[in-house]
Amino acid sequence: MAAVTESLPGTSDLHPEECMAWRWLESTAHALFPRYGYGEIRTPIFERTDVFLRSIGDETDIVQKEMYTFTDRGNRSLTLRPEGTAGVMRALAHQGIPMGDERRVYYLGPMFRGERPAAGRKRQFHQVGVECVGKQAPAIDVETIQLLMHFLAELGLPPSHAKLHLNSRGTAADREPVAAALRAHFAPHIGAMCEDCQRRL
Repeated sequence: MAAVTESLPGTSDLHPEECMAWRWLESTAHALFPRYGYGEIRTPIFERTDVFLRSIGDETDIVQKEMYTFTDRGNRSLTLRPEGTAGVMRALAHQGIPMGDERRVYYLGPMFRGERPAAGRKRQFHQVGVECVGKQAPAIDVETIQLLMHFLAELGLPPSHAKLHLNSRGTAADREPVAAALRAHFAPHIGAMCEDCQRRL
């Protein structure tokens, strides 16, 4: 049995010297992101479970296996946030965005997933992210990628250690034929697959 003084598996205590590094990372985000027009948003650490079911999808591993979900005294199903986007979208939708307007926000803070702790994975981890909503344009995607690369450079990561690889799933018209080809290829092997892979197929 673990001692009461130990942190739970998948969580970490941050001591003063580590907190200095965290503050530096966070202050770098606070200084840089507004230069790209982003303002900070803070959302609750827990939300109604439906917020994540609608945003992430109830077929994903996050929803099916990894969420910390509980029922509160009001018999509401609540979930500790497993990622930042869903709560941000809920907050922006509640505020209302006039048609054609653009909102740029960034967030940082703890997220929670009930996956098995392993190297590089935590049950409580921290995420920094940006969301630009209200307009769709390839230039916004390019700018967001540039913001990430700029952030890594501001943190002191040399260009030789930060390589950018771009890929595409194709157009919307491409996706169904590709999905059909994948199903046809893997269907003969379904008996050798785990239950999760069978469900996905």
